[in-house]
Amino acid sequence: MSFSDLGLMPELLRAVAEKGYDTPSPIQAQAIPAVLAGRDVLAGAQTGTGKTAGFVLPILQRLAADAAAPQRAPRVLVLTPTRELAAQVADSSRSYGKYLRIRTFQVFGGVNINPQISALRDGCDILVATPGRLLDLAQQRAVDLSKIQVLVLDEADRMLDMGFIPDIRRIIKLLPDRRQNLLFSATYSDDIRGLAERLLRNPLSIQVAPRNAPIELVEQRAYRVQKEHKRHLLVHLIREGKWPQVLVFTRTKHGANRLTQQLEGAGIRAAAIHGNKSQAARVKALDMFKHGQITALVATEVAARGLDIKELPQVVNFELPNVPEDYVHRIGRTGRAGAAGEAVSLVSSDETGLLRDIERVLKRSVPILPTPQFEIVESAPQAQGGASGSGGGARHGSHQANHGGERREGHRAPAQGARRGGGGARQWRGRAH
Repeated sequence: MSFSDLGLMPELLRAVAEKGYDTPSPIQAQAIPAVLAGRDVLAGAQTGTGKTAGFVLPILQRLAADAAAPQRAPRVLVLTPTRELAAQVADSSRSYGKYLRIRTFQVFGGVNINPQISALRDGCDILVATPGRLLDLAQQRAVDLSKIQVLVLDEADRMLDMGFIPDIRRIIKLLPDRRQNLLFSATYSDDIRGLAERLLRNPLSIQVAPRNAPIELVEQRAYRVQKEHKRHLLVHLIREGKWPQVLVFTRTKHGANRLTQQLEGAGIRAAAIHGNKSQAARVKALDMFKHGQITALVATEVAARGLDIKELPQVVNFELPNVPEDYVHRIGRTGRAGAAGEAVSLVSSDETGLLRDIERVLKRSVPILPTPQFEIVESAPQAQGGASGSGGGARHGSHQANHGGERREGHRAPAQGARRGGGGARQWRGRAH
């Protein structure tokens, strides 16, 4: 099957071909005809399978076929849980609709609202929004939602997890009763089915993969390691594996900032992305990562959805997520569009239960491999006049010490060590168990 078999217009086929696609993915093959036919859709598909194009392409065609005169009020509303996903969907709409006179605009928090108000006065056909900022705009009468013909809830399960349901209900009250409703999500939970029953009318249910199944092309493995030594093992994996890019997930914003500083201190270029960062800082960090200017992008759950990074080879769960379904979204950042990927989890003793929960959702075990030997770096004050960085120019020498603390924590710490530059840190070779 080709995209032309789905009944898409030449302008869309041209844009799709220019992006290098010729064969629709399973979710696209089923969703595009249904959306074109005007049906409500409840679609569950693994992340990275082309879900966004599955609703963007037919929506663009339906808007282009509408002979009504252009108007300022949007005709399509796409709700997303995060700024990154909103930007990604809007970019996809503009990219696929480049040969059509369809206007797409996105609104989200974390940036000044006034430019968004000004832009909405000029009008748009497709509005992509996060719920909170959309309600702010509606309260200021800066957006008219009375002409919405299609409502899309993208990553609906994540919006449930993030507590957006009250906001979504308030938004739905502002929409016309007669409209097409589409729910797209990477997981297909019972809560999503309940939401669908209240929102959708005789929907077509599409499920292209087992519920909450990880992408098969992602090779998963885990290492058991003490919490305080995780960063040392991560540095070892990046260096020994010569990883050009790695997306690292932490649970907290503070943890993301701290790990970023620690990686930088080890000579690995890194940046953090999380909810406390300004939108400009988040965009800059992601852009640097995509262009290879940094090796490690350290993120909280906010980045598990909506990051579209081509050929991302590695994802690391520095800390396991509290919600096991989030593991699926994290590792789904790699292994996209048919490419192979690798997901590594660093599991401390207090995360054993979380790992069991994840395996229960996956209905399979995550292989636990022997933990490789890695260097333990004990921070020390900056030595005056010492070398900086983690490689060239560092001084090496033997040092005798009793490292019994490591021995008590399950590490074999030999008497022979090496002192290197980079803040006068002492590095010891040991094996973690």
